[in-house]
Amino acid sequence: MGKVSFKLGTMLYPLPAVMVSCGQTIEEYNIITVAWVGTLSSEPPMCYVSIRKSRHSHKIISASKCFVINLTTESLARATDWCGVKSGRQHNKFVSMGLTPVKAPHIAAPMIDESPLCIECEVVEIRELGSHDCFIAKVVGVNADERYIDAKTGEFNLEKAQLLTYSHGKYYGLGAKLGFFGFSVEKKKKKTK
Repeated sequence: MGKVSFKLGTMLYPLPAVMVSCGQTIEEYNIITVAWVGTLSSEPPMCYVSIRKSRHSHKIISASKCFVINLTTESLARATDWCGVKSGRQHNKFVSMGLTPVKAPHIAAPMIDESPLCIECEVVEIRELGSHDCFIAKVVGVNADERYIDAKTGEFNLEKAQLLTYSHGKYYGLGAKLGFFGFSVEKKKKKTK
């Protein structure tokens, strides 16, 4: 089989399906579902979200210069989708989806209590890129649900959280673990007698 020319577009899938929360007051709080999200740097920790200028959250984040990336789970799939297709101009998404806003420790934006991991972000640059503006942000806080922290190792168990992904218009769970970073070159341990 060979390759055929395909329509131009961004086909980097799957992506995390996250709910980005923003707003400085309870009356302004909003949630937008975003799949154009990612890591830019680990030292210092930086990430981005890309949002269309027409979105209600674009205006809020542009003014406040902060937002929270809330990871989503299979049990949050309906809320994740709903918050992506409904506008915060007409709906209080926290109330409509039964989600709980929690004050973030480091920024003036709410976290979503039902999310297993909430990443507090301060905007350092807004880049106009065409259909979307890219909000480049410094990570100033990470808040983990203690249910997913291993008591012995202190590690955060993302598998146990059953994270949600987005792939070309559809939502999926992550599936089975196939390996770990470095497993292809790991040296086999010698058996001792």
